[in-house]
Amino acid sequence: MAELAYLQVSRVCNQSCVFCSNPANGRTIEWSEAVRLVDSFAAERAAGVILTGGEPTLFEDLAKLVAYCRKKGLVPRMVTNGQKTADLAYLKSLSDAGLEHLHVSLHSHRAEVQSAISQNPDSLPNITRTLENAGELGVRVDINTVINSKNAGHLSLLVRWLTERFPFIVHVVWNNLDPLMNRAALNPEIVPKLRAFEVELHLAMRHLHAGGRTFRVERVPLCYMSDFPHRSTETRKFVKEEGRHIYFLDEKGLRVQGKASWTYGKSERCAACGLDPLCAGLYQLGVYYAADELCPVFTDPAKVVAAVLKDGDVQSLPGPRKAGGAP
Repeated sequence: MAELAYLQVSRVCNQSCVFCSNPANGRTIEWSEAVRLVDSFAAERAAGVILTGGEPTLFEDLAKLVAYCRKKGLVPRMVTNGQKTADLAYLKSLSDAGLEHLHVSLHSHRAEVQSAISQNPDSLPNITRTLENAGELGVRVDINTVINSKNAGHLSLLVRWLTERFPFIVHVVWNNLDPLMNRAALNPEIVPKLRAFEVELHLAMRHLHAGGRTFRVERVPLCYMSDFPHRSTETRKFVKEEGRHIYFLDEKGLRVQGKASWTYGKSERCAACGLDPLCAGLYQLGVYYAADELCPVFTDPAKVVAAVLKDGDVQSLPGPRKAGGAP
């Protein structure tokens, strides 16, 4: 097992995002279960473990778990909404325990949009403080952004804001919204049209690439990836034949996601596309997305495969640096 493992430690949260895929169910992991899972990930030689939720900072033994991961030879990371980590002392306690890498969920640099998405008026100010704190402590930060109807028109402006204010940020992950996941299904107006974010995603990717930064994009078909099909999460997993181990704090339990988990619907047009063998297709085709949104492209698939294999894995990128350092 050479992939990163995912471990949900808490299914409680201090925000209420309108598209949350893992909303609060009141559960937190038992310490004995956390130890058992970390031990199993270490035995399977996982590349590291990503602590997630809900909101993992609401797990009381988080610093202790970070230290235990380190003890077992696993490099821990954490996905967070950046609210509790706005407290410098708290983030320092995690850093001192061995946490060197945060994945901060940020969906807009516009306070009113971030507030509307998170249902928290203090969301953006707290995230801003978290990024400042991470820079001060030398904790690496990746940004996770869910593409939705509220931010589809300013994706490139968000990454410009990030790279100008926090130049130590070198990696961004975009996830096109999963319309079936819990709260999103109750808020169908939040689902974006592919055409609504096509240009902005292109500009955002170009900006990061020009600055020497990296990025990944999930649930976006390759005909909307412009010059960067090799940065598609699904395509990379197809080429590298990777899977993913995830422990959910609900009835799903421990799951191993393979190629079937990354394969979606395709239209008749896709048969003419040069990248069809490398493309996952379009999630929820014919339900939330229309077949006529897809169009064939004629890029040489061999060039995409070569670009994937040449492109380094994110976990092998340079480590954390103090704020103000060049990307």
